Amino acid sequence: MQPHDSSPLTDFIEYPPEEMQQRSADFYQDIKRRHSIRKFSDRAVDKAIIENCIKAAGTAPSGANHQPWHFVAISSQEIKKQIREQAEYHERGFYDGRAGEEWLNALKDLGTDANKPYLEHAPWLIAIFSQKKGGIKEEDKNTNYYVHESVGIATGFLITALHNAGLATLTHTPKPMSFLNKICERGDNDRAYMLLIAGYPSDDATIPAHAQVKKSLSDIATFL
Repeated sequence: MQPHDSSPLTDFIEYPPEEMQQRSADFYQDIKRRHSIRKFSDRAVDKAIIENCIKAAGTAPSGANHQPWHFVAISSQEIKKQIREQAEYHERGFYDGRAGEEWLNALKDLGTDANKPYLEHAPWLIAIFSQKKGGIKEEDKNTNYYVHESVGIATGFLITALHNAGLATLTHTPKPMSFLNKICERGDNDRAYMLLIAGYPSDDATIPAHAQVKKSLSDIATFL
């Protein structure tokens, strides 16, 4: 290993094997309760909860530790309305044929359409941006590496953190998403990666049967 500035690892916790197995099983049981929903309550969620979840996302590994992400957390009703209007405008084109027959057929079992009322109804929208240039310091303009992979991992951390806090989520990727740059006042260095909806589920929230079918371990993993 090349010489570099470092400090001892002091916060790793090693558990007995039996406890490790139990913790892994408990986490699986908890995380499989996470579902994408499309009906949210308008109940308020404290900003501090969202802040903690974003801080958790910020601990994700990234290429050269450049942390090439930015999260815009939106509770403003006016801004949520603007996002809904733009998203539905683009989604109408998507569902009116731009997506292609195969893609639209794949979505039928989820019951999705161009209407996105949750974009206004949910208490929080989190617009996630990837960054082409950056670094540890805000003023850094270095090339970022493994940007897509890094932001994907951070997004997974964020979804898990929100679930752990007791909130429901939905990932939304309107095509195109460039309108988010303008609404969220992000410059050319930022590229909209995903819109995450977060809040409490409404009393009539449902889960599509199709979304509850998960591949078996043997389908998703190979042990050599």
